[in-house]
Amino acid sequence: MRKYETVFISDPDLKDQARTDLFDKVRNIIVKEKGIVLNFDEWGNKKLAYEIKKKTRGHYVCVTYGGTGELVTELERNFRLTDAVLKFMTIVLTEDTTQEALEKEAQEIQEAASQPSPEATAADASKTVEEKKEDDAPEAASDEEKEKETVGAESAETDAEPQKETE
Repeated sequence: MRKYETVFISDPDLKDQARTDLFDKVRNIIVKEKGIVLNFDEWGNKKLAYEIKKKTRGHYVCVTYGGTGELVTELERNFRLTDAVLKFMTIVLTEDTTQEALEKEAQEIQEAASQPSPEATAADASKTVEEKKEDDAPEAASDEEKEKETVGAESAETDAEPQKETE
């Protein structure tokens, strides 16, 4: 068995239900071909480097899984047949691994995702009630103050241009 990572870009204009169906189809193919899904990570809509099928944006997804070469062949065959998938790429992460090791890794990933990180929990516990309120309060700086800061920073970078303040 090998450990693979497949990144695919789906059509950003898909409805939520159609996107969910596509993701379920990918998971089902992996399970049907006796593979193990380790991580299914949605990266969201991002700008494409170049236009694909007259689209300038795409919905990126990264799937890490364990399986055989036949699994990758079947998955990529389905990507080619599905109009909702714009591009895909598969790489081998680990050449030789056991099914038990992959199952253990999948279980660890699920446990880590379900529990909050210890650093975040410790940081929240050490904060006082007032500090939490300050964190939740909107930022006090106005747009004008931010603009003056950026104008001041830009003029400091160019020595030849004199600094002008407008109010």
